[in-house]
Amino acid sequence: MTINTKKLKLQHFSGTDAEAAQMIRNWISDPLVQKEYGEPVYTTGEELHSLLKQYKEDPYRWAVYEKESGECIGQIAFCKIWDDVKTAEIEYCIGTGYQGHGYAGEALSAIIEYGLIQAGFAKLEAYHRTENMRSGKVLMKSSMHTTDTIERFRQEGIRPADEICYCITADEWNLTDHEPVLQLSTGQKMPERTQREITKRCIR
Repeated sequence: MTINTKKLKLQHFSGTDAEAAQMIRNWISDPLVQKEYGEPVYTTGEELHSLLKQYKEDPYRWAVYEKESGECIGQIAFCKIWDDVKTAEIEYCIGTGYQGHGYAGEALSAIIEYGLIQAGFAKLEAYHRTENMRSGKVLMKSSMHTTDTIERFRQEGIRPADEICYCITADEWNLTDHEPVLQLSTGQKMPERTQREITKRCIR
């Protein structure tokens, strides 16, 4: 599944050497990006091998490509999914050298539209740590709104302490006007609902 926006192309990870090289060059070797994303730094293709195999098998994780340069500049995903309440949690990251251009917000808007309109989720959620204000600014500008807690914390039986939570429901989306952001590639099908059992780390 490939999702196109004005400046970006969101596509499933291919796992090629070229893609791995771009990931290392643009974001996944950057300690600042990875610290905020809650993931270790990867500096070689060998280190990325097992991670990319995992990413390739995830139907709800996309590599973010800048159309102008053709470079892989980050990623975005539904990292946790609860089918019983039709809810998904979003995570994302953009390389430092590509921040400040609205790319994270553009990718987030496309995934929100896809999740609520195409994938059939009833609710989408996200959060950021209080010190990660760059991610906070993206969420503040999005169609999501703050909320006391989200499903991951409900499931864990804890209350958010250092996390700012956001959400949007399909009903809320339908009550407001939105300019379409995404374009799905012709002939591509949505992932099967049975594949939603994939639950990966989602830390910010």
